[in-house]
Amino acid sequence: MVTIMDKDQIALPIDELPAKWYNIMPDLPEPLPPPKEPETGPSRMEFLGRTMVKECLGQEMSNQSWIPIPEEIRELYVHMGRPRPLYRAKRLEKRLNLKKVRLYYKREDLSPTGSHKTNTAIAQAYYAMKEGKTTLSTETGAGQWGTALAYAAKLLDLECVVFWVRSVYDWKTDRRVLMKLLGAKVYSSPSKETKTGRDILSKNPKSPGSLGIAISEGLEYAETHKDTVYCLGSVLNHVMMQQSVIGLETIKQFDMIDEKPDLIVGCLGGGSNFGGIALPIIGEVLKGKRKCEFLAAQSQAAPNLVKGEYKYDFGDVAEHTPLLKMYTLGHKTEMNPIKADGLRYHAAGPIISLLRKHNIVKAVAYPVDEKSIFEAARTFLQTEGWLPAPESSYALRAGIDEALKAEKAGSEKVICMNISGHGWLDLDAYREKLEIK
Repeated sequence: MVTIMDKDQIALPIDELPAKWYNIMPDLPEPLPPPKEPETGPSRMEFLGRTMVKECLGQEMSNQSWIPIPEEIRELYVHMGRPRPLYRAKRLEKRLNLKKVRLYYKREDLSPTGSHKTNTAIAQAYYAMKEGKTTLSTETGAGQWGTALAYAAKLLDLECVVFWVRSVYDWKTDRRVLMKLLGAKVYSSPSKETKTGRDILSKNPKSPGSLGIAISEGLEYAETHKDTVYCLGSVLNHVMMQQSVIGLETIKQFDMIDEKPDLIVGCLGGGSNFGGIALPIIGEVLKGKRKCEFLAAQSQAAPNLVKGEYKYDFGDVAEHTPLLKMYTLGHKTEMNPIKADGLRYHAAGPIISLLRKHNIVKAVAYPVDEKSIFEAARTFLQTEGWLPAPESSYALRAGIDEALKAEKAGSEKVICMNISGHGWLDLDAYREKLEIK
């Protein structure tokens, strides 16, 4: 038990690793609008039944509050370094001259591949293996999810095929090497491997790609290749649920130091890391067990929660998915590439969107030049010593902004930021954005 309030690192013992995932569905302020079939074309629900992991689809619709984590998955969680520490950012507080505000951050960058994505990658790969599949197909934006799934596939003796958004594939050469070292086949998306990709390239050979396009390619590849199943890195409920280990650990860690967060901050594209840390705490707020606020940090390149419309939309460009009720910019929307490209998705996950509708989740979007984002990351590196991913740096920027706002108002506040990944394979972005020679 931690007894010193100013301890830098709050480490949860291995025997405190969560044994169940938390499912917020039964606790939502209103029932989640169900997926819908479009008015024309084949059944998208049947398509997902053919292309996705059946156990994950079952979890998607579950109304159980707690889903037991198989022992084999818990063993793999421990193998990859869970539980992960919570840190008090005392040096950052000092740099910002904070007297009344206390800053904490959760270290999800400590996984073997450098991000929170391994939490759901391990689970999806495990269930796919149990169902007799031999190959996993997927999309990736920043590259963190593709790397995590390649890692999980290799641990479970599966093959992995990754469709990577071209604008990122072209500059993140070292992360591409890491995926290939893990045995994955990696294609620049849009690619010539799928009809979706070929059609887009025929109209725009220089297409920078998008997560919506890459998702379409991953789904099509699973549909057209034997014993292949598609795995999704964000947006859907089963992904958020499998990421809930982040928030469940965080609750226990704050309890260890007799502290309670007043604000949880995370970056958000589709919602996996934000949902992972926030949803277990939101569940306690909805049950009246605590008070806390929640802030999603986004890019103005894809401000789905800030400027999107809450309506039914497809999750991918080729319209393979059912219609989902989300805050969306439109699945055909073209969005300019950014360095934090994991945030460049047209829609927020249905659960996050419903919570945004009820004003439980708030959002802020930062300029596409990302100057303030990378400056926040540099400040964090120089004070706390860790290099965050560009996506995680959005959470840092928002957390710092909220801390300074509270300090100026003379308000005592505890802020927790989720560091979803490290930036060691993003140094080219740091070199460009901070003009380092």
